Amino acid sequence: METTRLIDPAFWASGDPAFPGAGAPTWVAESPGLVWFRTSGSTGTPRWIGHDREGLLLSAAVVNRHLGVTDSDVWGLALPLRHVGGFGVVARAFESGARLVAFPQGWEPRSFVEWLEDAGVNHLSLVPTQIHDLVGAGLRAPDTLRTLVVGGGALAEVDGMRARQLGWPVLPSYGLTEAASQVATAPIEVLEKPYSSGPLPVLPHWQVACDGEGRISIRGRSLFVAEALESAGGVQFIDCGDGWYPTGDRGRLGEAGLELAGRVDFLVKVLGELVDPVAVERKIGLRNAAVVAVPDARRQHLLVLVVEGEAPEAAGAVSDHNASAKGPERVDGPVSIPKFPRSELGKVRRAELSSEVARQLR
Repeated sequence: METTRLIDPAFWASGDPAFPGAGAPTWVAESPGLVWFRTSGSTGTPRWIGHDREGLLLSAAVVNRHLGVTDSDVWGLALPLRHVGGFGVVARAFESGARLVAFPQGWEPRSFVEWLEDAGVNHLSLVPTQIHDLVGAGLRAPDTLRTLVVGGGALAEVDGMRARQLGWPVLPSYGLTEAASQVATAPIEVLEKPYSSGPLPVLPHWQVACDGEGRISIRGRSLFVAEALESAGGVQFIDCGDGWYPTGDRGRLGEAGLELAGRVDFLVKVLGELVDPVAVERKIGLRNAAVVAVPDARRQHLLVLVVEGEAPEAAGAVSDHNASAKGPERVDGPVSIPKFPRSELGKVRRAELSSEVARQLR
């Protein structure tokens, strides 16, 4: 689906179903008025999420106000339209009247920065992998760029701090396909302070709650309205209603906003205690590395540090961590993997990575 069609008012006034990407499933035609997105995230299990246009435009309007977007600005698109992160950029350009420009080629950091400068982009949304690449190449942000929302997963603190040093106005956010993009986003005022991943103010069109185990639930007008489940027997459409939606994420909600604490489905038992491998990974703070859980007869699970490619500093990082870690958070490794399995947006597919590490350790 071309961006020119998506910024046409006729698209937003239409009741036709839509799939923003190539190869729309035939059943899309059976869902009048809905815009569909395919999501799998870190779990690798594909799902189809349907939004109505009113909810998508409400999300766009709230984000535009939060970032101070005006009709004289330029939104840059560097994410796939078939994902809600890319589609959301187009919706924000339409809602605000801002000009929309799309990166005309596959991802390459140096040519991307040149394009940003030539196009005079003011607002941008990227995923952590793209920030990691920009920082790794030592590329500075153009002066025209005012906000850069980071979605699609948590940005490593080291990358966030380095990005700010290079002039990239990174604003961490929390969102999900089911929420039509962002639920909580750092305000532009934080750009005057050292980088921090949170807590994040909840955007005004959302209600957020955390239960006793920390699971985040959300309710609001931009919540998805249907889900399509494919099976051998055909397609089943599920009406998701307008109530509370329990996400797969954990967090804490305080006066300053929402502080993320990892995924519910990443928690594992180690020596009888629940441990979040991603939280341990963040404590170690090593780039190009992940902590995964591998089944173990005695400890229930082993936590193993995995590095992508070569990382001579990894052994020292493991030793330093274990010197102060409590028993369940002790980490084995490092184990080297040439290339991590990742989603299209760069998220590590942790189940696949864990299986590969388990094979290596047998």
